Parts: sequence; C-alpha cells; structure tokens
Amino acid sequence: MDGPWGPPSTILRRAVGCLDAAGCRLIAASAFVPTSPYGKTDQPDFLNAVARIATRLTPEALLDYLQSIERQAGRRRGERWGPRPLDLDILDFNGIVRETPPPVLPHPGIPHRPFVLRPIMEIAPRWRHPVLGRTAAQMLQPLQAQAEGRVLDR
Repeated sequence: MDGPWGPPSTILRRAVGCLDAAGCRLIAASAFVPTSPYGKTDQPDFLNAVARIATRLTPEALLDYLQSIERQAGRRRGERWGPRPLDLDILDFNGIVRETPPPVLPHPGIPHRPFVLRPIMEIAPRWRHPVLGRTAAQMLQPLQAQAEGRVLDR
C-alpha cells in the first residue's frame, strides 16, 4: 500500500532513516521481503524487514517514536490487520520479558510469523527468543513443515 512517502520500499527506507533522528543507531537491516498479507488477506502484499538498532530510549519511548513514524508515513489506526502503509513493531528489547506496560516484550507474534523469523535469521542468526530459548531457525522449522504438510518428531 502506497502512502504519502511513496511505494512500500521507499516507505521502509525512509522509516529506517528516521531512526537516526531519535538517537537510534542502525546495526543491521534485513533485505525487504514481499509477503502475503497476514490476518486480513484481501489486500496487497506486504513488504517486510527487520532492523537491529542500538538506542538509549526506553521501550515505551521507542514505541511512541515508532508510532509517530507510522503516522508520518500515513498510517491511521483502524481495522486490525487492515491495509496500512507502515507497521513498525518492537520484537525484542535487550531480552526484556514483560506483559505491561506496552509494548509487550518480546513481541508475542514472533514464533508464529515466518515473515519475521526469516529476516531475523538473516541479520541475527544466533539470536534466541528470550522466553522460548529458541533461535529463529528453530522456530521457523515447524512452521515450514506445517506449510508443507509434514509432521516433525518432537
């Protein structure tokens, strides 16, 4: 979905560039990966990526800043999983585990979303989920098997 910043690839590049303005330092960014929509499927494909940053912001301040970037890119909160030009999430924040206050950490969708796990594997192959203790590759394996109709030994 295009926004006031242009097509999805331009939006993602500009969003990553905005992180510098908040005192965040980009350590690594994955390739941009076109993905079928998640949740609400009758919309254009998404373009996904994962970035690893260093910041002095708190999780709450980082979430506020990411949401301000989304608004600048034309996001208007409405329908869950509906069309949007930009969706920025905090996946992990130095291994912090918490339910409240927002953001929930680590992001609860990580183990269920190949479009998150594959980019994590690209930029942080040794990263481990702070709760599950599993790497992105280990979490992706059963999802791939399920998609292919295979059964894995437990």
